[in-house]
Amino acid sequence: MKKKNTEISIVLPVFNEENNLVQLFNELFDVLKKIDFKTFEIIFINDGSTDDSLKIIKDLSVKNKSVKYIDLSRNFGQQIAISAGVEKASGNYIVIMDSDLQDPTDLIQDLYNKAQEGYDVVYAKRKKRKGESVFKKITAKIFYRTLRSITKCNIPVDAGDFRIISSKVSDVLKRMPEQQKFLRGQVAWVGFKQTSVEFDRDSRKSGKSGYSVSKMLRFAIDGITSFSDFPLKLATFLGFFVSIISFILMLWALYQRLIAQQYVQGWTSLILSVLFIGGIQLITIGIIGEYIGRIGSNIRKRPLYVINETNLEEEEEKS
Repeated sequence: MKKKNTEISIVLPVFNEENNLVQLFNELFDVLKKIDFKTFEIIFINDGSTDDSLKIIKDLSVKNKSVKYIDLSRNFGQQIAISAGVEKASGNYIVIMDSDLQDPTDLIQDLYNKAQEGYDVVYAKRKKRKGESVFKKITAKIFYRTLRSITKCNIPVDAGDFRIISSKVSDVLKRMPEQQKFLRGQVAWVGFKQTSVEFDRDSRKSGKSGYSVSKMLRFAIDGITSFSDFPLKLATFLGFFVSIISFILMLWALYQRLIAQQYVQGWTSLILSVLFIGGIQLITIGIIGEYIGRIGSNIRKRPLYVINETNLEEEEEKS
Protein backbone atom coordinates (compact mmCIF):
# COMPACT_ATOMS: atom_id res chain seq x y z
CA MET A 1 0.00 0.00 0.00
CA LYS A 2 1.31 3.41 -0.94
CA LYS A 3 2.55 5.47 1.99
CA LYS A 4 0.65 8.70 2.51
CA ASN A 5 2.28 12.05 3.17
CA THR A 6 0.36 12.96 6.33
CA GLU A 7 1.20 11.05 9.50
CA ILE A 8 -2.17 11.47 11.21
CA SER A 9 -5.59 13.00 10.50
CA ILE A 10 -8.12 14.02 13.15
CA VAL A 11 -11.72 13.78 11.91
CA LEU A 12 -14.24 15.91 13.84
CA PRO A 13 -17.96 16.04 12.97
CA VAL A 14 -19.44 19.38 14.05
CA PHE A 15 -23.05 20.31 14.72
CA ASN A 16 -23.62 23.54 16.67
CA GLU A 17 -20.42 23.41 18.72
CA GLU A 18 -19.38 27.08 18.52
CA ASN A 19 -18.48 27.27 22.22
CA ASN A 20 -16.16 24.25 22.12
CA LEU A 21 -14.21 24.56 18.88
CA VAL A 22 -11.41 26.96 19.87
CA GLN A 23 -10.62 25.08 23.08
CA LEU A 24 -10.80 21.77 21.21
CA PHE A 25 -8.36 22.96 18.55
CA ASN A 26 -5.92 24.32 21.11
CA GLU A 27 -5.95 21.03 23.04
CA LEU A 28 -5.56 18.98 19.87
CA PHE A 29 -2.72 21.13 18.55
CA ASP A 30 -0.82 20.85 21.85
CA VAL A 31 -1.29 17.07 21.99
CA LEU A 32 -0.21 16.51 18.37
CA LYS A 33 2.88 18.67 18.86
CA LYS A 34 3.64 16.84 22.11
CA ILE A 35 3.54 13.50 20.32
CA ASP A 36 5.95 15.12 17.83
CA PHE A 37 4.03 14.55 14.61
CA LYS A 38 5.82 16.29 11.77
CA THR A 39 2.75 16.35 9.52
CA PHE A 40 -0.86 16.24 10.64
CA GLU A 41 -4.26 17.62 9.70
CA ILE A 42 -7.34 18.48 11.75
CA ILE A 43 -10.48 18.09 9.65
CA PHE A 44 -13.69 19.72 10.85
CA ILE A 45 -16.86 18.54 9.07
CA ASN A 46 -19.61 21.11 9.52
CA ASP A 47 -22.83 19.09 9.42
CA GLY A 48 -25.37 21.84 8.79
CA SER A 49 -24.68 23.88 11.93
CA THR A 50 -27.01 26.83 12.51
CA ASP A 51 -24.69 28.72 14.86
CA ASP A 52 -21.26 30.27 14.18
CA SER A 53 -19.40 26.96 14.06
CA LEU A 54 -18.43 27.32 10.39
CA LYS A 55 -17.16 30.88 10.86
CA ILE A 56 -14.99 29.80 13.79
CA ILE A 57 -13.62 26.84 11.80
CA LYS A 58 -12.74 29.10 8.86
CA ASP A 59 -10.99 31.53 11.19
CA LEU A 60 -8.95 28.65 12.61
CA SER A 61 -8.05 27.46 9.09
CA VAL A 62 -6.73 30.92 8.19
CA LYS A 63 -4.54 31.04 11.30
CA ASN A 64 -3.26 27.47 11.00
CA LYS A 65 -2.66 25.55 7.78
CA SER A 66 -3.16 22.20 9.50
CA VAL A 67 -6.89 22.99 9.93
CA LYS A 68 -9.06 21.69 7.11
CA TYR A 69 -12.81 21.91 6.84
CA ILE A 70 -15.69 20.39 4.91
CA ASP A 71 -18.96 22.30 4.93
CA LEU A 72 -21.82 19.97 4.03
CA SER A 73 -24.82 21.42 2.19
CA ARG A 74 -27.19 20.41 5.01
CA ASN A 75 -27.39 18.22 8.09
CA PHE A 76 -26.70 14.67 6.90
CA GLY A 77 -26.13 13.17 10.35
CA GLN A 78 -23.06 12.39 12.42
CA GLN A 79 -22.24 9.04 10.80
CA ILE A 80 -22.23 10.47 7.28
CA ALA A 81 -20.24 13.51 8.42
CA ILE A 82 -17.60 11.18 9.84
CA SER A 83 -17.63 9.18 6.58
CA ALA A 84 -16.98 12.39 4.63
CA GLY A 85 -14.00 13.17 6.83
CA VAL A 86 -12.58 9.66 6.57
CA GLU A 87 -12.90 9.71 2.78
CA LYS A 88 -11.03 13.02 2.49
CA ALA A 89 -8.40 12.33 5.17
CA SER A 90 -4.85 11.76 3.94
CA GLY A 91 -3.27 10.42 7.13
CA ASN A 92 -1.59 7.07 7.61
CA TYR A 93 -3.67 6.97 10.78
CA ILE A 94 -7.07 8.59 11.32
CA VAL A 95 -8.50 9.54 14.70
CA ILE A 96 -12.28 9.88 14.88
CA MET A 97 -13.68 11.85 17.83
CA ASP A 98 -16.54 14.14 18.82
CA SER A 99 -16.29 17.93 18.98
CA ASP A 100 -18.04 18.41 22.32
CA LEU A 101 -14.87 17.98 24.47
CA GLN A 102 -16.23 14.77 26.00
CA ASP A 103 -13.50 12.74 24.31
CA PRO A 104 -10.20 13.59 26.06
CA THR A 105 -7.58 14.73 23.56
CA ASP A 106 -4.78 13.36 25.78
CA LEU A 107 -6.01 9.85 24.99
CA ILE A 108 -4.80 10.23 21.40
CA GLN A 109 -1.29 9.50 22.69
CA ASP A 110 -2.43 6.16 24.16
CA LEU A 111 -4.43 5.26 21.05
CA TYR A 112 -1.48 6.01 18.77
CA ASN A 113 1.01 4.14 20.96
CA LYS A 114 -1.26 1.08 20.92
CA ALA A 115 -1.61 1.33 17.13
CA GLN A 116 2.19 1.33 16.85
CA GLU A 117 2.15 -2.14 18.41
CA GLY A 118 0.58 -3.43 15.21
CA TYR A 119 -3.14 -2.78 15.72
CA ASP A 120 -5.21 -1.41 12.84
CA VAL A 121 -8.08 -0.30 15.09
CA VAL A 122 -7.81 0.96 18.65
CA TYR A 123 -11.11 2.14 20.08
CA ALA A 124 -11.66 4.08 23.28
CA LYS A 125 -13.74 2.04 25.70
CA ARG A 126 -15.74 4.05 28.25
CA LYS A 127 -15.50 3.05 31.92
CA LYS A 128 -17.73 5.92 33.06
CA ARG A 129 -20.13 8.22 31.17
CA LYS A 130 -20.44 11.47 33.08
CA GLY A 131 -23.24 13.93 32.47
CA GLU A 132 -25.59 11.44 30.78
CA SER A 133 -29.05 10.48 31.98
CA VAL A 134 -29.80 7.12 33.54
CA PHE A 135 -32.21 6.45 30.68
CA LYS A 136 -29.50 6.95 28.04
CA LYS A 137 -26.98 4.83 29.92
CA ILE A 138 -29.42 1.94 30.39
CA THR A 139 -30.78 1.99 26.84
CA ALA A 140 -27.27 2.21 25.36
CA LYS A 141 -26.11 -0.70 27.49
CA ILE A 142 -29.09 -2.85 26.46
CA PHE A 143 -28.79 -1.90 22.79
CA TYR A 144 -25.10 -2.68 22.33
CA ARG A 145 -25.28 -5.98 24.18
CA THR A 146 -28.37 -7.00 22.24
CA LEU A 147 -26.77 -5.97 18.95
CA ARG A 148 -23.65 -7.94 19.75
CA SER A 149 -25.69 -11.05 20.54
CA ILE A 150 -27.70 -11.00 17.29
CA THR A 151 -24.91 -10.14 14.86
CA LYS A 152 -21.92 -12.09 13.60
CA CYS A 153 -19.66 -9.04 14.02
CA ASN A 154 -17.74 -8.57 17.24
CA ILE A 155 -19.05 -5.03 17.81
CA PRO A 156 -17.41 -3.66 20.98
CA VAL A 157 -19.67 -2.62 23.84
CA ASP A 158 -19.24 0.61 25.83
CA ALA A 159 -17.43 2.23 22.90
CA GLY A 160 -18.49 5.13 20.71
CA ASP A 161 -16.85 6.48 17.57
CA PHE A 162 -13.71 7.69 19.38
CA ARG A 163 -10.93 5.53 17.93
CA ILE A 164 -7.86 5.44 15.75
CA ILE A 165 -7.82 3.46 12.49
CA SER A 166 -5.07 2.75 10.01
CA SER A 167 -5.25 3.79 6.36
CA LYS A 168 -5.72 0.10 5.56
CA VAL A 169 -9.05 0.19 7.42
CA SER A 170 -10.11 3.56 6.00
CA ASP A 171 -9.48 2.29 2.46
CA VAL A 172 -11.93 -0.56 3.07
CA LEU A 173 -14.51 1.80 4.60
CA LYS A 174 -14.39 3.91 1.43
CA ARG A 175 -15.57 0.84 -0.49
CA MET A 176 -18.64 0.44 1.72
CA PRO A 177 -21.09 2.93 0.17
CA GLU A 178 -24.32 2.02 1.97
CA GLN A 179 -26.58 4.98 2.75
CA GLN A 180 -27.49 4.03 6.34
CA LYS A 181 -24.11 4.28 8.00
CA PHE A 182 -23.26 2.51 11.23
CA LEU A 183 -19.50 2.99 11.43
CA ARG A 184 -18.98 1.13 14.69
CA GLY A 185 -20.37 -1.98 13.05
CA GLN A 186 -18.54 -1.38 9.77
CA VAL A 187 -15.17 -1.04 11.50
CA ALA A 188 -15.84 -4.25 13.45
CA TRP A 189 -16.89 -6.02 10.24
CA VAL A 190 -13.67 -5.03 8.46
CA GLY A 191 -11.63 -7.11 10.88
CA PHE A 192 -7.82 -6.83 11.14
CA LYS A 193 -6.18 -6.52 14.55
CA GLN A 194 -8.35 -4.54 16.98
CA THR A 195 -8.04 -3.67 20.66
CA SER A 196 -9.20 -1.02 23.14
CA VAL A 197 -7.99 1.59 25.58
CA GLU A 198 -10.20 2.42 28.57
CA PHE A 199 -11.05 5.95 29.71
CA ASP A 200 -13.58 7.98 31.69
CA ARG A 201 -15.80 10.09 29.42
CA ASP A 202 -16.42 13.64 30.64
CA SER A 203 -19.69 15.51 30.50
CA ARG A 204 -20.28 18.17 27.85
CA LYS A 205 -18.54 21.48 28.53
CA SER A 206 -21.33 23.47 26.89
CA GLY A 207 -24.32 23.12 24.58
CA LYS A 208 -26.52 20.05 24.32
CA SER A 209 -26.38 16.77 22.48
CA GLY A 210 -27.73 16.70 18.93
CA TYR A 211 -29.03 13.17 19.50
CA SER A 212 -32.72 13.30 20.33
CA VAL A 213 -34.66 10.17 21.30
CA SER A 214 -35.94 9.84 17.72
CA LYS A 215 -32.39 10.09 16.31
CA MET A 216 -31.17 7.54 18.83
CA LEU A 217 -33.98 5.19 17.77
CA ARG A 218 -33.12 5.70 14.09
CA PHE A 219 -29.45 5.05 14.87
CA ALA A 220 -30.38 1.83 16.67
CA ILE A 221 -32.55 0.64 13.77
CA ASP A 222 -29.72 1.39 11.30
CA GLY A 223 -27.31 -0.60 13.44
CA ILE A 224 -29.57 -3.64 13.71
CA THR A 225 -30.74 -3.73 10.09
CA SER A 226 -27.20 -3.12 8.76
CA PHE A 227 -25.60 -6.06 10.50
CA SER A 228 -28.32 -8.54 11.41
CA ASP A 229 -31.18 -10.37 9.73
CA PHE A 230 -32.55 -11.34 13.14
CA PRO A 231 -35.67 -9.11 12.77
CA LEU A 232 -36.59 -11.01 9.59
CA LYS A 233 -36.10 -14.31 11.40
CA LEU A 234 -38.23 -12.98 14.23
CA ALA A 235 -40.98 -12.06 11.76
CA THR A 236 -40.87 -15.62 10.37
CA PHE A 237 -41.02 -17.06 13.89
CA LEU A 238 -44.00 -14.87 14.77
CA GLY A 239 -45.74 -16.03 11.59
CA PHE A 240 -45.27 -19.69 12.51
CA PHE A 241 -46.27 -19.03 16.12
CA VAL A 242 -49.50 -17.27 15.15
CA SER A 243 -50.29 -20.02 12.63
CA ILE A 244 -49.91 -22.69 15.31
CA ILE A 245 -52.08 -20.79 17.77
CA SER A 246 -54.69 -20.19 15.07
CA PHE A 247 -54.70 -23.89 14.15
CA ILE A 248 -55.20 -24.89 17.79
CA LEU A 249 -58.07 -22.40 18.15
CA MET A 250 -59.60 -23.76 14.96
CA LEU A 251 -59.50 -27.32 16.33
CA TRP A 252 -61.00 -26.14 19.61
CA ALA A 253 -63.80 -24.29 17.79
CA LEU A 254 -64.61 -27.36 15.70
CA TYR A 255 -64.65 -29.52 18.81
CA GLN A 256 -67.00 -27.13 20.60
CA ARG A 257 -69.29 -26.91 17.58
CA LEU A 258 -69.42 -30.52 16.36
CA ILE A 259 -68.75 -32.65 19.44
CA ALA A 260 -69.42 -30.72 22.63
CA GLN A 261 -72.31 -28.86 21.03
CA GLN A 262 -71.44 -25.89 23.23
CA TYR A 263 -70.96 -22.67 21.44
CA VAL A 264 -72.03 -19.10 21.86
CA GLN A 265 -72.27 -16.78 18.93
CA GLY A 266 -70.44 -13.58 19.85
CA TRP A 267 -67.81 -11.18 18.80
CA THR A 268 -65.33 -11.25 21.74
CA SER A 269 -63.20 -14.21 20.68
CA LEU A 270 -63.44 -13.16 17.04
CA ILE A 271 -62.33 -9.56 17.60
CA LEU A 272 -59.46 -10.62 19.87
CA SER A 273 -58.21 -13.07 17.26
CA VAL A 274 -58.45 -10.50 14.48
CA LEU A 275 -56.63 -7.84 16.50
CA PHE A 276 -53.91 -10.27 17.55
CA ILE A 277 -53.27 -11.61 14.06
CA GLY A 278 -53.57 -8.13 12.53
CA GLY A 279 -51.01 -6.74 14.97
CA ILE A 280 -48.53 -9.47 14.14
CA GLN A 281 -49.04 -8.87 10.44
CA LEU A 282 -48.40 -5.14 10.80
CA ILE A 283 -45.22 -5.78 12.78
CA THR A 284 -43.84 -8.24 10.24
CA ILE A 285 -44.78 -6.01 7.30
CA GLY A 286 -43.04 -3.10 9.02
CA ILE A 287 -39.87 -5.15 9.54
CA ILE A 288 -39.81 -6.31 5.93
CA GLY A 289 -40.56 -2.76 4.78
CA GLU A 290 -37.56 -1.45 6.71
CA TYR A 291 -35.23 -3.80 4.86
CA ILE A 292 -36.86 -3.05 1.51
CA GLY A 293 -36.51 0.67 2.19
CA ARG A 294 -32.77 0.21 2.77
CA ILE A 295 -32.48 -1.66 -0.52
CA GLY A 296 -34.29 1.16 -2.31
CA SER A 297 -32.01 3.81 -0.80
CA ASN A 298 -28.90 2.02 -1.98
CA ILE A 299 -30.26 1.20 -5.44
CA ARG A 300 -30.89 4.90 -6.14
CA LYS A 301 -27.15 5.52 -5.70
CA ARG A 302 -27.50 9.10 -4.60
CA PRO A 303 -24.30 10.66 -3.26
CA LEU A 304 -23.81 9.97 0.42
CA TYR A 305 -23.30 13.68 1.11
CA VAL A 306 -23.02 17.00 -0.73
CA ILE A 307 -20.17 19.41 -0.04
CA ASN A 308 -20.94 23.12 -0.05
CA GLU A 309 -17.32 24.24 0.28
CA THR A 310 -13.99 22.95 1.54
CA ASN A 311 -10.35 23.97 1.65
CA LEU A 312 -9.17 20.41 0.99
CA GLU A 313 -9.47 20.95 -2.77
CA GLU A 314 -6.65 23.47 -2.60
CA GLU A 315 -4.38 20.86 -1.06
CA GLU A 316 -5.35 18.27 -3.67
CA GLU A 317 -4.55 20.72 -6.48
CA LYS A 318 -1.15 21.46 -4.97
CA SER A 319 -0.31 17.76 -4.68
